[in-house]
Amino acid sequence: MTRILLALICVGAVSPAFAQRPSTTTMSCAQAKGIVGREGGIVLGTGGPTYDRFVRDRSFCEITEITIPAFVPAGDTPRCFVGYRCKEPGRGDRFDDES
Repeated sequence: MTRILLALICVGAVSPAFAQRPSTTTMSCAQAKGIVGREGGIVLGTGGPTYDRFVRDRSFCEITEITIPAFVPAGDTPRCFVGYRCKEPGRGDRFDDES
């Protein structure tokens, strides 16, 4: 019983942090791109309950991952290039186009 109570307390303490995730839909495109550039790698909300991790360049990915361009909805445009997403390469991925 004590473990369950402790787990609930921990979840309650962490949950507000998730609610504080910056959302690209409340920023201009320049602001969204700027925060990715400053942080290097950051999780941003992209509208409603959706979110993703965006990176400035491949150095913020795992050694086996490649980057793919990331476009998000921003307050001033529906398709804003903010940086990249990290992705494990699959068949057909071209390695000469890496960032």
